[in-house]
Amino acid sequence: MADMDRRSILQLTSAATIAGGLVVGAGGAAHAARKAARQISMKGTRTGANIPDVLTVGLPYFVRYDLTDAEGRNVGTENAHCLPVTVGPDGAFVMATLVLSLEDGMITAATAFQRPLPAVTELLANSRQWSHVFAITGGTGSYEGAEGSVTIEHLTRDEDALTVAVADGSL
Repeated sequence: MADMDRRSILQLTSAATIAGGLVVGAGGAAHAARKAARQISMKGTRTGANIPDVLTVGLPYFVRYDLTDAEGRNVGTENAHCLPVTVGPDGAFVMATLVLSLEDGMITAATAFQRPLPAVTELLANSRQWSHVFAITGGTGSYEGAEGSVTIEHLTRDEDALTVAVADGSL
């Protein structure tokens, strides 16, 4: 290990931590999906972001969306903080935390995912649709003690669709 520099050690440590979290998270998400009792669907419209033109390992970014229900009423906001861990020509492996601020409380969630976009992130036209799943880590108000998952489908550059599956018995 004497030949490894500090950056290599940090990258290996980060990768091992993420892999361990994914193994635990995968089992937890499957368990929550089996118990899902309440489902909330919302649409998001991006209102803020500081995504760099080219993703860089260790350079965090955020996105913010206003959320509406099926009738188009404002129901809250979606805020995500993302950290690229690896970056390549076909995309990046990203760790992310999510806060959904809703009328009756907040839901917090976390994930690690392969962002299937090119290193140049913000294509203005013909952006690729993709999705990822967050494990709910908790909540406040009506969501105190919440368990389950949040699936986000990126429909266009500035629009997404969220499906929140809250596990039975966690509310």
